[in-house]
Amino acid sequence: MASKRTDGSKRGGRKIGYAVAGLGHIAQTAVLPAFAHAKNSRLVALLSDDEEKREKLSRKYRCDAYSYDQYDECLRRDDVDAVYIALPNTLHAEYTVRAAQAGAHVLCEKPMATSEADCRRMITACDDAGVKLMIAYRLHFEPANLAVIEAVKSGRLGELRMFSSDFSYQVKPDNIRTQAELGGGPIWDIGVYCLNAARYLFRAEPAEVMAFSTRDQDGRFDGVPAGMSCLLRFGDEQLATFNVSFQAAPSASYRITGTKGDACLDMAYEYQGDRELTITVQDKSRTRTFKKSDQFGPELVYFSDCVERDADPEPSGEEGLADVRAIEALLRASRDGRAVKLPPFKRRSRPEPHMRIHRPPIREPDTIHAHSPVAE
Repeated sequence: MASKRTDGSKRGGRKIGYAVAGLGHIAQTAVLPAFAHAKNSRLVALLSDDEEKREKLSRKYRCDAYSYDQYDECLRRDDVDAVYIALPNTLHAEYTVRAAQAGAHVLCEKPMATSEADCRRMITACDDAGVKLMIAYRLHFEPANLAVIEAVKSGRLGELRMFSSDFSYQVKPDNIRTQAELGGGPIWDIGVYCLNAARYLFRAEPAEVMAFSTRDQDGRFDGVPAGMSCLLRFGDEQLATFNVSFQAAPSASYRITGTKGDACLDMAYEYQGDRELTITVQDKSRTRTFKKSDQFGPELVYFSDCVERDADPEPSGEEGLADVRAIEALLRASRDGRAVKLPPFKRRSRPEPHMRIHRPPIREPDTIHAHSPVAE
């Protein structure tokens, strides 16, 4: 089925209308409020199986609400041009394919899916239907991360050699992120950020990976490791390492090191708080602070613009697939205790400094039956 509209919402006098599927913590605290900062987008429908969420949030945002059993009915609405999928990881493929078949564009949270096969199924469904597919890599538009990319591309750091990163927090017991059947585990939840950063800084794809998982008796984890340590070879002279954990103090930083200097970004992956970037070249350091901003409004602005202009989004399904295939290889390496080689994979586009979109911070609202995954 063809896309519902390809002639451009602005030229047609309408904004791109979104249904948001899944009303968990990130949807309530970040996605829904972000529509106020996306003037080319509007929220027209919500989907949840929680009756109280549907009732209160539909009233708050002045839009209709549906249960998941009513997904197809929601998709048939003339004003639903796109779906923002914020569901558990294992449901991304099903809800993307169904949206595409109904002619709706898809903006899907990361990780794109939990298998390479599902990623390819999503890409094929959207291609066949003539709809846009974008994966919600919000850092591809975030000023601090793009400043690091700019430093890399300028050659100031020299030839790149090493990437290292740590991302961790103490997860709450019984959180969805600890449930293997829903695509839980630290490599899927937070490791995807480290992997994606290594890829967009090296501007390359990993050729070989190795990984180790923690083993302990912590009752929070059933079927998923609490932490992983990963090593990736991007080329003969480029190595990346990152550590992720659900049972360590909060951290979210990375460092990229070249032959002339390095760049270190603190709070690199967070959407709350300020980010601090220190670039050191030939023993001279400069530190720059990037104030907290809305990272979700820019995603909506960019994707709606792609729909309007009939342009292919940069963080496409291909970008999501690139991360998922590497994560699957890391999980195999951890399970089998040996390095895993990946076949060549070419990306046609990567985040560029000119993609920067800044929006002021939002005030985090009170949530309904949705809690932060971070244990206090």
